[in-house]
Amino acid sequence: MPRTDNDYWDITESVGSTALGVAAARAAETDSENPLIRDPFARAFLEAAGEGMWTLMADPDKSAKLTDDADLLAQLQVMIDFMAVRTAFFDEYFLNAAASGVRQVVILAAGLDARAWRLPWPDGTTVYELDQARVLDFKSTTLGRRGAQPTARLVSVAVDLRQDWPTALRQAGFDRSQPTAWSAEGLLRYLPAQAQDLLFERILTLSPSGSWLATNAPAESALEPERLARQREQSQRLRAAAAQALDTEVPELEDLWYPEERTDVTEWLRDRGWDASAITMGEMLARYGRNVPADDILPPTVFVSAQRR
Repeated sequence: MPRTDNDYWDITESVGSTALGVAAARAAETDSENPLIRDPFARAFLEAAGEGMWTLMADPDKSAKLTDDADLLAQLQVMIDFMAVRTAFFDEYFLNAAASGVRQVVILAAGLDARAWRLPWPDGTTVYELDQARVLDFKSTTLGRRGAQPTARLVSVAVDLRQDWPTALRQAGFDRSQPTAWSAEGLLRYLPAQAQDLLFERILTLSPSGSWLATNAPAESALEPERLARQREQSQRLRAAAAQALDTEVPELEDLWYPEERTDVTEWLRDRGWDASAITMGEMLARYGRNVPADDILPPTVFVSAQRR
């Protein structure tokens, strides 16, 4: 279903279902022979949600039904590798920020990110998680049933990031005078370009000197017509195969994105007093010793990290 200005979702619907796709990739990586990351909670989310398109990545019996289509299997592996290195990037970012003394963390569009439960946060750290209420409720209920306890002081803020989330964050106890480590992981392409600009403008007003920021953003090549056509064709093939393997209807995930020209996040931050750097998806895969696939299936993504002077 195409996006609308005020759409909302359960965890198995629309943008919510993409969080399950990320959890599935993390579960598959965690269970692999030489995992880059370990997320002990990822599979619990999948079990609580039931079967869906995400099952193809996390259930070897289901993905085995695709063995006659090498391209689709390669595409699934690329998605797993992508999420593995993305998770490692943000994990390392947060641990480095904490090691520098930052004790206030804000995870925007938290989804099924379980870092507040699985990272070794220093004493005195507060983690604010922002997302839609239904997503946060699903996560807290699932982890609560497993007896999981956060490793930091966790504050859940149920809010739509297209609305006035800074006010909701401040009302939840956020201290704008304290350096903050911000993350916007897997978020930007689900926002219109104008909403992306507003997001970073708001972060800027809440970030004193010493604050950190990390995000991943669509690369310039993401808007190339040929790439968009290939992406849609690959997605349709995956949907058809998933529908057959799972005997269920699969949503058109590409309709959830906003393929629009966007502000270059790295340059925007540098122009406003941040030390910012970017690394491509191919460079990330190489950094962590993963196979760099052909350009036509390589996710057109850049990873940005910055600190405010």
